[in-house]
Amino acid sequence: MDKADRKSSARAPIKLGELNYTPVLIALAVVLLTIVVLFLWKRKKTVRSAVLFTGLCDSGKTYLFAHLCLGGARETFTSIKENVGSFKTERGRVLKMVDVPGNERLRGKFFDEYKNIAKAIVYMIDSVTVQKDIRDVADFLYTILVDKATSKVPVVVLCNKQDETLAKTETAIKSMLEKEINIVRQTRRSQLQSVDNSSSSDTFLGKSASVDFEFEQLGQRVRFVPCSAMEEQFSGLTKFLDTL
Repeated sequence: MDKADRKSSARAPIKLGELNYTPVLIALAVVLLTIVVLFLWKRKKTVRSAVLFTGLCDSGKTYLFAHLCLGGARETFTSIKENVGSFKTERGRVLKMVDVPGNERLRGKFFDEYKNIAKAIVYMIDSVTVQKDIRDVADFLYTILVDKATSKVPVVVLCNKQDETLAKTETAIKSMLEKEINIVRQTRRSQLQSVDNSSSSDTFLGKSASVDFEFEQLGQRVRFVPCSAMEEQFSGLTKFLDTL
């Protein structure tokens, strides 16, 4: 009889009011707090807040960067590291400006470092030497446009040195780049196929290989703007910056 009573007592139901929910609630609070912290950290990390000045060496980007950020022209040299400054738009908004070195060995490294915070990209071109350097100019621009991190970021192709007699117009430069990018994308595609015998949309720009490339095919807006940093004629750029 005592045995049966003990069995019955052991099976007695536990009342909900007698349970201690404190450990469960603490665990849930910790999980929720962790999720919130991770979300805020990731959001802060990927905030797009910078305008990147890119382009080949001697295109004039560091000269223009100094003009915008330091309030006047400065003697410049080939950059071996990034220059960081700020520019206040006419609307009073302060933008972070990053001048990426144009040296062939450095530009990829610094572009990768800042591309995830790029709010806009300024691609500077020397309008006098562009025909001679067209392959390098097109190749670097292709790298920027095809990168997933910057494929939706607005781009201004700033055609500098328009005050010089031998300078190509922004319309001519656009046409030259479209033709050269046709060649660059085919070269990149062939290189990829030789490695894994497949093609990847990550390394291809435009509609298809059978259709000649045009900037209008892109999902992002690419503007071609004339400029003369030396003559302080860059209102097209400042108007664009004012829209950011």
